[in-house]
Amino acid sequence: MTQNSFPLKEWHVEHMEKIIVKFVKGLSENANSWERRNHKRYGGIANVSRQIRYDIKHGATNDDLLSFLQKIRNDTSYSNLRDYDGSLGRLLELEGVFPLELTSFNVRSLR
Repeated sequence: MTQNSFPLKEWHVEHMEKIIVKFVKGLSENANSWERRNHKRYGGIANVSRQIRYDIKHGATNDDLLSFLQKIRNDTSYSNLRDYDGSLGRLLELEGVFPLELTSFNVRSLR
């Protein structure tokens, strides 16, 4: 019997993708006060990178992260995401936290 080291790998990959999309999209212009407060508290680059590192620790890989960042940048299905104000700047900020050259290294060693 083989042991499944990461039983929720797919869930962590999907969670990482949702977090990245939410960060790149940013706060909507007509957000209510609750959404603005939660975005200020949890929507910054520090919390987003912490959640991504958690997902990588629990089964998602650096290659999953880098391929999704490239998919956002190049794929036509994410063209509407790139149209938001400041989305490319936030994507660059996220790529700065997780440099593209580190595909073979562990993200936890960046601390």
